[in-house]
Amino acid sequence: MLVVKDMAKQYGDFTALKDINLEFTNGLYGLLAPNGAGKTTLIKMLATLIAPTKGEVLYNGKNILSMDDQYRELLGYLPQQFGYYKNYSPKQYLLYLAALKGISKKEAALKIDELLEKVALSQVVNKKMKKFSGGMIQRVGIAQALLNDPKILILDEPTAGLDPKERARFRHLLSELARDRLVIISTHIVSDIESIANEIIMIKNQQILYKDSVEKICELLEGHVYETSIGYEQLGVFRKQYVLLSEKQEQGNMIVRFIHKGNPENEWRPVSPQLEDVFLYEYRDEIDGEA
Repeated sequence: MLVVKDMAKQYGDFTALKDINLEFTNGLYGLLAPNGAGKTTLIKMLATLIAPTKGEVLYNGKNILSMDDQYRELLGYLPQQFGYYKNYSPKQYLLYLAALKGISKKEAALKIDELLEKVALSQVVNKKMKKFSGGMIQRVGIAQALLNDPKILILDEPTAGLDPKERARFRHLLSELARDRLVIISTHIVSDIESIANEIIMIKNQQILYKDSVEKICELLEGHVYETSIGYEQLGVFRKQYVLLSEKQEQGNMIVRFIHKGNPENEWRPVSPQLEDVFLYEYRDEIDGEA
């Protein structure tokens, strides 16, 4: 079990995170928040790349910083951007990393073939990575995070650069991996984790906003999400009056999905809330600010 206890992180006068308390067991956890909310700070503390200003992270009751290499041997980590050698092939690169991790060459060769098959790179094992697309490079990154068969797998924005087909393959891979280990994936893309996460963790105002199943989080907006058809001329007024979740054109009108917590109009159709609705509602100020 991985436990985050009363953790905070400050950079001078700036507070990145405060009063963070979490518990993780085997399964898949989605760390969901807009960019800049503190996801990467939390991920880096879980990966021992930075130390908390206050509090601690415990693995089976032991402080992970005190465990040092003993903890890192259990850990697989993919940062947002990872360093690689462009003139290396995936196989060369992974053999090099395996040697650094103390994995024998014979064991590494078998493991690497298996991993490159898993991430759909078995056809390019000996090609130089300088010719790879961003999505292919990201898949090499996922493979390197799995080299030591980690008990804890931490992935920071792992689907950057992946196309929809690759994202679907990645979700399937994560579901398999989470059967017998702890997987934490940080993302701002709801669809990456909505269907596969055991629990969703949302951060707002430097603190944990929610930590629960997708179903429980969506229940918070039950009875407040509607769709209706309006004319183009009404769209501006609608945007000012309600929290709009989506807009789409249909037969000369606009179909809008929105939040309203008062009495509904007769022509409004109530719909079941989805995780993206909660995300857009809770982070409406942050998202509007980024636009």
